[in-house]
Amino acid sequence: MRDFTFPFDAGPFVWLLLILAFIALVFVVERAMFLHRGLVLSSDFIEGVRNNLRAGRPLEALAACEESPGPVPRVVKAALLRSTSGEEAMRASATEAALLELPVLERRLGTISAIGRVAPLLGLAGAVFSGFHLATALRDGSVYAAADHLLLDVQAALATAGFALVIAAGCSMAHHFLVGRVRSIVTEMEIAAHSIITFVRHELPEEKPKSS
Repeated sequence: MRDFTFPFDAGPFVWLLLILAFIALVFVVERAMFLHRGLVLSSDFIEGVRNNLRAGRPLEALAACEESPGPVPRVVKAALLRSTSGEEAMRASATEAALLELPVLERRLGTISAIGRVAPLLGLAGAVFSGFHLATALRDGSVYAAADHLLLDVQAALATAGFALVIAAGCSMAHHFLVGRVRSIVTEMEIAAHSIITFVRHELPEEKPKSS
């Protein structure tokens, strides 16, 4: 009896699943690296901006925002650029900047989720086609001449369905992880914007007379 070799004996649907798995893997790795760079320690970053503002160096504070990676510094920069227009203007500018960052953070997450939903359907289709091939062989009677074809079709159906479920589970876990990263960055943006606005509008004016 000939041994079953995956993916060569699993049928054409497995190759489609392999392509989807490769695309999903590339997107997950790219998003994980991108979101990792976006997670700036807001406490250290905000403290550096505060120190520049306390010392009367607003340009250096803006330069620190431009030199730091990730969306958090860009949100803080947007708020600082409106620091002379009042607290509401600062909050509106920070909110607008954060909304512009969201599509960038969520890019490709929908594709990863879609692959996770499509993979089981392709696996089911592959299993159905393997079953159809088996049923056709039984009807023609050719399977009795070579019984190993029966087992090969069964193995192909099981392998296709199982591989599809593995892809779906991997995409689901990766999507959950990446969504959690996005939420963490959004929280960091909110904390950083609130902290710098509160400092500029309520704490910084109190400190300036002390240094004069």
